[in-house]
Amino acid sequence: MIDLRLLREDPDAVRASQRARGEDESLVYALVEADSARRAALSRFEALRAEQKALGAQVAKAKGDEKAELLTRTKALSQDVRAAESAAGEAAATADAALLAVSNVVDPDAPVGGEDDFRLVEEVGTPTAFDFEPRDHVEIGQRLGAIDLERGAKVSGSRFYFFTGVGALLANAIVRFGQDYSVRAGFTPVLPPVLVRPEAMEGTGFLGQAAGDVYHLEDEGLYLVGTSEVPLAAFHMDEILDGGALPLRYAAYSACFRKEAGAHGRDTRGIIRVHQFDKVEMFVFCRPEDAKDEHERLLEHEKAVLTQIGLPFRVIDVATGDLGSSAARKFDCEAWVPTQGRYREVTSTSNCTEFQARRLRTRFRDESGTRPVATLNGTLVAVPRIVVAVLENFQQADGSVVVPEVLRPYVGRDVLEPVAGR
Repeated sequence: MIDLRLLREDPDAVRASQRARGEDESLVYALVEADSARRAALSRFEALRAEQKALGAQVAKAKGDEKAELLTRTKALSQDVRAAESAAGEAAATADAALLAVSNVVDPDAPVGGEDDFRLVEEVGTPTAFDFEPRDHVEIGQRLGAIDLERGAKVSGSRFYFFTGVGALLANAIVRFGQDYSVRAGFTPVLPPVLVRPEAMEGTGFLGQAAGDVYHLEDEGLYLVGTSEVPLAAFHMDEILDGGALPLRYAAYSACFRKEAGAHGRDTRGIIRVHQFDKVEMFVFCRPEDAKDEHERLLEHEKAVLTQIGLPFRVIDVATGDLGSSAARKFDCEAWVPTQGRYREVTSTSNCTEFQARRLRTRFRDESGTRPVATLNGTLVAVPRIVVAVLENFQQADGSVVVPEVLRPYVGRDVLEPVAGR
């Protein structure tokens, strides 16, 4: 949630952020009113409670008719106190709901606009060119015996798939390479739960505008995560961290699940947009003043991994209208997909400032006192999207695929050969 001090001191800045996101400005007006009403209701309750305590002290000293009169006043006042307490509770609940409805304040350096208004940061490598007609990842995967879409649909429905044979080896290789890289880079490895409670999902901002993409197990009261950002963000929920130990850097491997509710008719061929996928996700808890530097560091890790794999890619500064509700700024790394003739997102990194930490009540203590931490996340590797990019960019005319050098120790071979008869 946003900093209420900013709302009170500069509500125009919060409204400007909502406009930049293309979101409803009236939510800010409603929050200002709700915050004011909460403070007024709390002030009235505290004043009546103080009067009640003072009156109680007088009753203890009074005698006779004076005491009887004071007791009558005390009885009436106690009713007012109970009513004021109830009103303060209702006002607080209204204000909390209004606060949860407002997205994080965007970074002033983020480009303003919608999905297509990103700022190109850089291009790394040259888009792959072939002296033969390239095959798409579906055809390559079928020839290699690596991807089985028909059985995925038969077993689980549309947008599901099997990795088989060398496909499973390649997918695991990408994950294992990402895990090993993260350890060398100083991240603590984590295997998190993928089912979380509502407070974890809401705290990270995934029960707002992204709620339609979330799988909910209603009978259990749990949610399947769409990214291990969720359990990592909630890892230190309700804790006060030692400021001297910051930053804390974690890297979690997990399966992830998304409904892709807004993706009807998009990327229906292949495994670019699916319901289940795997990621190695980086996550950082740090001092707010260090968040921008940590954000750059996460981006450098993502770039290093794609560069070591050998994929041509570009980095974009995502526009404000395409940010998630928790992110103040986000960079995407997009790998070149030859048969589509365009770049496709494979990793991203977001600076969520103190937005998630306020919701999850994660703070740190140092010599200046106690305050919320900043949280940042970044996808180091994602499967199957990096599998798609590798298959298409490293394909050969005979249908084989050269395994990127850094992945060969994990795959156990230099080339993926087509299965006979395919």
